[in-house]
Amino acid sequence: MSGTLLYAQSGGVTAVINATAAAVIAEARARKIKVLAGRNGILGVLREELIDTTKESAAAIRALAHTPGGAFGSCRVKLKSLEADRARYERLLAVFKAHDVRWFLYNGGNDSADTALKVSKLAAEFDYPLTCIGVPKTVDNDLAVTDCCPGFGSAAKYTAVSVRECALDVAAMAETSTKVFVYEAMGRHAGWLAAAGGLAGKTADDAPHLILFPERPYDEADFLKQVKRVVDRVGYCVVVASEGIRTADGNFVADAGGNKDSFGHTQLGGVASFLAGRVKDSLGLKVHWTLPDYLQRSARHLASKTDLEQAMAVGKAAVQYALKGMNATMPVIKRISDSPYRWKIEPAPLEKVANHEKKMPAGFIRKDGYGITAAARKYLEPLIRGEAPPPYGRDGIPNYVELKNPIVRRKLADWKE
Repeated sequence: MSGTLLYAQSGGVTAVINATAAAVIAEARARKIKVLAGRNGILGVLREELIDTTKESAAAIRALAHTPGGAFGSCRVKLKSLEADRARYERLLAVFKAHDVRWFLYNGGNDSADTALKVSKLAAEFDYPLTCIGVPKTVDNDLAVTDCCPGFGSAAKYTAVSVRECALDVAAMAETSTKVFVYEAMGRHAGWLAAAGGLAGKTADDAPHLILFPERPYDEADFLKQVKRVVDRVGYCVVVASEGIRTADGNFVADAGGNKDSFGHTQLGGVASFLAGRVKDSLGLKVHWTLPDYLQRSARHLASKTDLEQAMAVGKAAVQYALKGMNATMPVIKRISDSPYRWKIEPAPLEKVANHEKKMPAGFIRKDGYGITAAARKYLEPLIRGEAPPPYGRDGIPNYVELKNPIVRRKLADWKE
């Protein structure tokens, strides 16, 4: 079988996205297929900065599976419609042709699935033999069709464990010090990670005592009333708040100056500090807060074994689907049973994934809006199960791999926007 496979990473990385990359490369090597990787995602493809993965040893590729970050670099570059961004799409096609790329695997979220779908349509228009596969990844767990997203399970495990540990700290100090602790979780429109924080406790008096979801409008007066009730009853209150919570009129509670990222999304961050300020000013309680931010998605040392296995499974399946010519497809996770937890990989059309957002089901949020239900716990718990620690060196630091990432010789003129 002749031709080259091109793999690229997109958007925010996860603790296990490199595990997907490792599985892609290993499966392709087993089938004697050369793999190139875009340096910094689709941006590297446009610039014809393509990494030759054949220069990496088998041991280095295996080590990718326990290394966080994005080994080849990622980017936030959103391509518009084929009509509005035609020059970029035609440049991509020119790069594919120059390097005999017959299979394109784009590892990302909603926008990446959309890009892979559009590239497949352009290739068909020019009658170029290209199979495009979207490979799922996101800590937000908001991709449609798939039961869960590789990357989410590990971020969820980090969230649940961190909330549990912080709660023990707060409980120890509550008599004379901190009464309220606010933990900010990622999640622009979907509260999956905030919900994962709910796994830290099992009873009404266990932390987190209150969870704020973007699926429910933020009511400050009611929130403050709930905080006071919990403090009066338990002695302290732990709050998990999604970064994407909004007021009833639709405005983000944490809008960092109205800035936008490369995907056109409002730049969020700071909801925990805002809530902490309101609690302190209104209730006069001592408050601490935290913004884990990148820690949620980079904590490979606390990865979920389930998540790692699923990340590698979608990478392997992506190569298999590509070589079978299953164009405009994504390997997704299908849950077979909850107990025992069983799952499998199956194909889904990119059209059903691209630009569709999966939010928390209403049945996963407690009726009062401040916690998760038994149904949510049943769904979430299997995703954080199992440990898959990286190997540690004598210095006490994990042995993460850094690839050589040599760039292949360019064949086209420099790309200029």
